[in-house]
Amino acid sequence: MDKVILAYSGGLDTSVCLKWLQEKCNLEVVTFSAELGQGLDFDELRRKALDTGASKAYIEDLQEKFVREYVFPSLKANAIYEDRYLLGTAIGRPLIAKRLVEIAEMEGAKVIAHGCTGKGNDQIRFEVGVASLNPELKVIAPLREWSLGSREEEIDYAKTHNIPISATRENPYSIDKNLWGVSIECGALEDPWVEPAPEVYLLTADPGQAPSEPTYLEIYFEEGLPRKLNGEDYSGVELIARLNEVGGKNGIGRVDMVEDRRLGIKSREIYENPSGTILYRAREELEALTLDREMLHFKKLISRKYGELIYDGLWFSPLRESLDAFVNESQKNVTGTVRLKLCQGRCEVAGRKSPYSLYDERLSTYGAEDAFDHQAAKGFIDLWGLPMKIRAMRQKK
Repeated sequence: MDKVILAYSGGLDTSVCLKWLQEKCNLEVVTFSAELGQGLDFDELRRKALDTGASKAYIEDLQEKFVREYVFPSLKANAIYEDRYLLGTAIGRPLIAKRLVEIAEMEGAKVIAHGCTGKGNDQIRFEVGVASLNPELKVIAPLREWSLGSREEEIDYAKTHNIPISATRENPYSIDKNLWGVSIECGALEDPWVEPAPEVYLLTADPGQAPSEPTYLEIYFEEGLPRKLNGEDYSGVELIARLNEVGGKNGIGRVDMVEDRRLGIKSREIYENPSGTILYRAREELEALTLDREMLHFKKLISRKYGELIYDGLWFSPLRESLDAFVNESQKNVTGTVRLKLCQGRCEVAGRKSPYSLYDERLSTYGAEDAFDHQAAKGFIDLWGLPMKIRAMRQKK
């Protein structure tokens, strides 16, 4: 019997996929689950996979690798999709795809499977990732092939086959969580006019119910990456977890957006990313302080493209690797401390400082210490506006 390596979360889709792959494809199923900060119960997940029919269950804690090799590079790039999505779910997919390939090679499997739908983005991220690393592997996507037409039918299938699931007809939300954020969709959220119910949110307090007393944070960055929080050293995983806790308590990081999926569908998504919201805000201010105008403006173009590559499943592309070289060079002087004020959903900058600051108070001040040559401005303006002046003169003639 041929083997298939199934990306397995233990949720509704992958639980049903496991049984379907056995029943319909006559495959031996080996599951792989990655702990990326969602808080897996390893024993329970392994028991559930084996009880549902898996021959073996791989479960690995990859949080440190996730932060070091995926989250932090995207953070340095200020990667973002459509100006709002910080790519919490998307940035975890290439790491999972890479481990699926490695486990398939170890197990001698020729097939990989996932529980993504035929109109979502994750199918692209998994399958393009797998093809980039081992093009000989075949991929099966049960949700694209089976006759189950809705989550409600999946729930019924699970009940018929005695598969333990948490989703119900009354609570049909699809939730993906890791250390870098939460993605929530389906159910009532599919109507973009419907306000999300309070119970939808997992990490963040309602900003209106959050403490009215502000929380101040100081984050120290070294070459673009956060190293200290309020003067204390933290590992990447520890720092992100702590910021999720503090930011969530203050209602930071909620996003309700209609986004453009790669397949051309508009989708309503709810995201929570307290730590990312805080770190992006702080880094933006530190870059504004330490990067010159041309570098700062060009990097914003890179940030948008970098975000699109992650969103579109092109993490292993030569372009992304080449952009990393530019991003790393741009971050050499992005070192310093940013002070932030968190209060009822707002993340405001209260101060910033850096040994590489390009801000010169003598040039910026309007006080007695002003060292700027005001007379030089006249010649600059004449030259800067010369093309417009010539154009106006020609039009007048």
